[in-house]
Amino acid sequence: MTPPGQRAARLQLAGAALVGAVAGFTASRLAANARAYCDAGWEAGGKFELNFEMLFLVPGCAVLALVLALLTRRLPLPVRAVPILAALAAVVVWYFAVTGTLDGYPGHSGLCGPDNVPPWWPAWLPS
Repeated sequence: MTPPGQRAARLQLAGAALVGAVAGFTASRLAANARAYCDAGWEAGGKFELNFEMLFLVPGCAVLALVLALLTRRLPLPVRAVPILAALAAVVVWYFAVTGTLDGYPGHSGLCGPDNVPPWWPAWLPS
C-alpha cells in the first residue's frame, strides 16, 4: 500500500500532465479555428496538417507540465501551479501566433485582415 503523501504526489503529477495535454489540444484547436475562420491554409482550417502537429504538441505540453511540476515540487501547491500555467499559456499564445495566423496568406473569407488574425482574438495578446 502506498503512503498517502506519495499517492497525493502522484495525483498532482498526473494532474499536471493532464492539464498540459489539454493545453496542447486547446492550442491546436484554437489555431485550426482561426485558420478556418479566416480561410487561411491550403484546406479548410489546415486541420489535416494541424492534426499531425497535434501528435507532438499534446504530449510535448504534457511533458513540459510534468517537468515543471517535478522542478517545483518543494513549493507550496498554490504557488506551484503558477509557473506551470504561465508556461502552458505562453505555449498556447505562441502556437496561435506562429501557426494559427498565416500572415500574408490570401484568405478568402473577408472576415479577417491581411494578417489573418480573427476579430475574436484579443488585441492585447500577440498574434
